[in-house]
Amino acid sequence: MAIPYYVALLFASVVMTLGGCYLFTNGIEWLGKRLKVPDGAVGSILAAVGTTLPETSIPIIAIFFGTGEERVQVGLGAILGAPFMISTLVLPILAGLLMLYARLGKRAAVFHVDYQEVRVDLVFFLAAYGIAVGCALISSRAVHYLAAGVLVASYLAYIVLKFSGQARGHLALEPLIFARQSAKPSYAMIGLQGTVGLVGLVIGAHLFVTVAKTISAELDVSPLLLALLIAPLATELPEMSNSFLWLYQRKDTLAVGNVTGAMVLQGTLPVSLGLIGTEWNLAPSALATMGLVLVAVGFSLGQLLWGGHWRPWLLSGTALLYVGYALYLYGS
Repeated sequence: MAIPYYVALLFASVVMTLGGCYLFTNGIEWLGKRLKVPDGAVGSILAAVGTTLPETSIPIIAIFFGTGEERVQVGLGAILGAPFMISTLVLPILAGLLMLYARLGKRAAVFHVDYQEVRVDLVFFLAAYGIAVGCALISSRAVHYLAAGVLVASYLAYIVLKFSGQARGHLALEPLIFARQSAKPSYAMIGLQGTVGLVGLVIGAHLFVTVAKTISAELDVSPLLLALLIAPLATELPEMSNSFLWLYQRKDTLAVGNVTGAMVLQGTLPVSLGLIGTEWNLAPSALATMGLVLVAVGFSLGQLLWGGHWRPWLLSGTALLYVGYALYLYGS
């Protein structure tokens, strides 16, 4: 079929994703309020776990239910591509949007977040991903299994830490879309709306992936470029959509927490699946991707340790890592 048709499908997938995002974020906010969950945990845990389902399901299906050697490549591409996408594209775009909103007079060009919580997220991720990189240099399966257990335990500890915070309850919420007349919507209506929104996110992301694969085949794009860059872009649409919407609504704690919380999840649970289900024998290009992730997140953490806060213009600069690597893969 003609490329314009595929472009139209891409547009439809984005519209579906954004619609699902609106329902899901509204529902997850109300769930957090009803459960009296700390604001940081709403974005870092509740929203992150829900919106990372698409990319988390890919390595599970590919590694444990797929056939042939390609299953390993697809699974590893999904596992490594998600952290790379979040750290070198999603977070910089979030900073860029903040500056755009400020230029349009919608808000100030500063993140209003608890940077201590952000530091916790980044440190958790760097520690977990450092273990993943170390395991790529060690061929012992016993070490890989042990590391997988450590990663799972660290994420459980992260959840406990996030939920142990104090619920501030200062977020101004719009009425629940599925129960606009209710001042205190039921868990059933919240769950129904959240489920519908999440299904919309997943279907939209899946459609995006399918169309992106077709376009890549039509344009003869490298399979590695697809595995590490194009597919993760589609599966990260839920996180991006949620965070961009929350940023526009000046709910920075949720916007940033959704990104950094998804980063922690992607650096622990999917990696543990890769350590258990594959030999974790990574090609130089894959190791390069992991190295760029450590550089990007280390740079983001370094800003906090040095100045105590993020400078949006400086944070957005890590997108150069994504652009440079994409150009390298495309030319190779």
